[in-house]
Amino acid sequence: MFRFFKSLFTEQSIITAETDPMKKFLIVGLGNIGEEYAETRHNIGFKILDEAAKANFTFETAKLGDIGSYKVKGRTIICLKPSTYMNRSGKALKYWMDKEKIPQSNVLVITDDINLPFGTIRVKTKGSNGGHNGLKDVELFLQTIKYNRYRFGVGADFGKGRQVEYVLGEWNDEEKALLPERLKKSTEIINSFALAGIARTMNQFNNS
Repeated sequence: MFRFFKSLFTEQSIITAETDPMKKFLIVGLGNIGEEYAETRHNIGFKILDEAAKANFTFETAKLGDIGSYKVKGRTIICLKPSTYMNRSGKALKYWMDKEKIPQSNVLVITDDINLPFGTIRVKTKGSNGGHNGLKDVELFLQTIKYNRYRFGVGADFGKGRQVEYVLGEWNDEEKALLPERLKKSTEIINSFALAGIARTMNQFNNS
């Protein structure tokens, strides 16, 4: 009972005062909850949002995920780390999109991608899920493949049948050294998405 009332209070505390839906943006980082997953390649969505939070806000636990928000030049950016585990990411996304009345055009999904070399940036407005279970679930709840996504390349340095082990594995030393710059660039992408729009963000950051 205490946890129920605590969750209600926490949820209310992060709801933004902004009423214009076109000035609100939902950034959903995909990943798995739990310390054992924190530094894995599959959790790059969480890691990017943790970087965005450092100077802007503190995450609070609410329904279906950890959530927090900040403002940039009159735009409200709501960041969500689903607590539903990767394969049920769409449920949390859809809940908060509907609750905050955010149009789908103002939603950005951040995910890892083994089809891109480490650190490669691809911002897109549509596309296949590429076999990614998190994106499959997002498609299921949105009923479309036309949604904004930021694909962060994690490479594919694994042998046959070892994909799961690879994406659930931790960054190697070389990747760890390069991550800080890529995380900084990722926060710039989030702000650009809210301020300049998806088209300009793609033009500016893809392949950067």
